[in-house]
Amino acid sequence: MADNALSLFRSTAAHSPSMAALTRESDGAGPVDFCIPCNPYFPTPAMFEEMAVRLREIVTYYPSSADTITAELCDLLRLPPQCVAMGNGSTELITWIDHLLVRESLAVPVPTFGRWTDQPMETGKRVDMFPLQESSGFALDLAQYAEFIRARGTRVAVVCNPNNPDGGFQHKHAIVQFMDAMADLDLVVVDESFLEFADAEAEPSVVQEAMLRPNVIVLRSLGKNFGLHGIRFGYLVANPALAGKVRSMLPKWNLNSFAEHVVFMLKEHGAEYARSLHQVRRDRMDMSGQLSSLPGLTVYPSQGNFLFVRLPVGAEGTVVRDRMFTEHRILVRECGNKIGSSSRFLRLVVRPQVDVRRLVTGLEQVLYGAPRRGAPVPEQATGTGYSSGTAAVDRLVSQTNGAGTQGLAAQAVGAGADVPGLPAAPAAHTGVPLPAAASAPAVGAGGGTPVPAAASMGPQPAPVPQPAPTPVPQPVPEPVPQPVPEPVPHPLAPAARAPVPEPAPVPTPVYPAPAQVPPPTGPTPPGVPARGGLTAAQVRGTDGLSGVPATGWPGPQAWPNAAGTG
Repeated sequence: MADNALSLFRSTAAHSPSMAALTRESDGAGPVDFCIPCNPYFPTPAMFEEMAVRLREIVTYYPSSADTITAELCDLLRLPPQCVAMGNGSTELITWIDHLLVRESLAVPVPTFGRWTDQPMETGKRVDMFPLQESSGFALDLAQYAEFIRARGTRVAVVCNPNNPDGGFQHKHAIVQFMDAMADLDLVVVDESFLEFADAEAEPSVVQEAMLRPNVIVLRSLGKNFGLHGIRFGYLVANPALAGKVRSMLPKWNLNSFAEHVVFMLKEHGAEYARSLHQVRRDRMDMSGQLSSLPGLTVYPSQGNFLFVRLPVGAEGTVVRDRMFTEHRILVRECGNKIGSSSRFLRLVVRPQVDVRRLVTGLEQVLYGAPRRGAPVPEQATGTGYSSGTAAVDRLVSQTNGAGTQGLAAQAVGAGADVPGLPAAPAAHTGVPLPAAASAPAVGAGGGTPVPAAASMGPQPAPVPQPAPTPVPQPVPEPVPQPVPEPVPHPLAPAARAPVPEPAPVPTPVYPAPAQVPPPTGPTPPGVPARGGLTAAQVRGTDGLSGVPATGWPGPQAWPNAAGTG
C-alpha cells in the first residue's frame, strides 16, 4: 500500500496528491499533514458538531443564490456587494480572470502558486516569469519586477502577498506604489490568499485601494483562512465594473450549501476566528525556531501559515518526502515541481507544537540517520539547480516564450527577431539578474525568461573563428569635483534646539514610467475618481460629506476586517 501511495506523488504534475487519494492508498489512515496549508484551529469543534447535526439538510437541498451568500459575506466584512464576486475556490476566479481579462500576456514572480503560470498558458497566453533569487532569500523587489514588466511589454501583472511557497511579504505602501506605477496595464492582480496569517503590520490588505482603481483585482481565500479547503470558496474585490464583469459569468449556484452554511455561521464566531489566527502566528514562530536548530537546514522568513525550508547539502527532497511518509506517516510538500524551485526545498505548513515535535524527530532520523548524527540522505540525481521537475520546466519555458526552445536557440545566435511570436530581447543591463544555474550563457543579459539547462537545445554548429579585434585605447575622463551640499535642518525640528539624529530614510523604489500614461502623483483629491474609477464616497455609499471610519467599513467591529486583523 505504501508503494501505491508513493506512486501518487510521481503522477502529479504541479501539485501534491489529494488527502482523499492518499487515505485510500494507506489502509484508511491519513498521515499527519504538513502539506495542505489549512488553519488547524478553525472551525472549532462546536462548529463541526453543528454542521454534523445539519449534514442531511445541507447536502439534500439547493443552496441560495450566489448573490445571497455574497451579500451575507459582505455584511460580515463591511464590503460593498457590487465590488465583490464569490467563486467556487480561488481557482475558479483565477480561471475567469484569465478568460475575461488577460488578453495576451501575464507576468508573475516564480516560484509561486502553480495556477498563475499554468492557467494562462492553457489558453495560449504568454507568461513572463520573474525569477526570485535564492541568494536574496526569495525576496521580491517590486522595482526590479516593474522594470522586468516594462522590458517584456507584459499587459497583466500578478503579485502574491504573501507568496506561496516562500511566504515573502510586501508592505501595504509598497503594493499601493506598485499598483499606481502599473496604472497603464490591462490588469494588476494582488493575490492575498494567505494575508490573514500575516502580522508584519496591522492593516496589510489593499482591498479598499483596489476598489478605487479601474485595473486592480484583489483575490482572497476563505478555505485557507477557515481551514476548509474542501468547501471551495473564495472571493475577489475590485472596482464595480471589474467585479461585475466576473460576477456576470458565474453560474447562479456556483457556491454549494456547505459554503452558505459556513458563511452564515461566521457572524457568531468572529472571536474564535481571531484567536485561531493569533495561535497560528505564535506556532509559526515556534516552528521556525525548532527547524532552524537542525544542522544545515535553512528556514526562510514567512508571513503565511507555512515555512519554506532548504534541505542540507546532499539531501534530495523526493527521498526525504518518501521516507517521511513511509517511515513516520508525515506528509510534506517537496517543491521540485514548482517553477523557480528545486528538490532541495520543502514547504511545511504551520501546525501545533505536538505535531512539530514529531516532524523534527522524523527529519532528524531521515536527514542524519539518528538524532543530528550521520550523513544526510544521498541525493538521487543532480539537476539544474533551477528545478528538478525538468518536464514541467520544459513545458513552461517552451510555452512562455511563444516560439519554444527553437525560438530561444535562435535568439541565442542573434536571430530572435526573425522568429514569429518571439519578443525581442531587452537591451543589455535593463533586465533582472538570473540564477547562474538557470541562465543560458548565450542569452542577452537581463532579457527574457531564464532557461534551465535541461531545456536547452541539442548540439549547435561549431562557430566560425573570427579574427580578434584590435583594441582601441579610449581617453580616460578627468574626475570632476562635486560640491558638498550644505546640511538642511528637518522642517519639523524647533529652531532653538540642537538637531536630533533621525533614522535612515527608507529608499523609495523608482518605477519605470509607462510610455504614454505617467504614474499618478499624490493622493486623489476628494470627489475626483482615481484614474477612471469611483470616488471613495461612491464606493462606500455615502454622500461624500459625512465622515467615514478610518479603518474598516461602517458598522460594528466585532468581526475581523477584510485583512483579518481587526
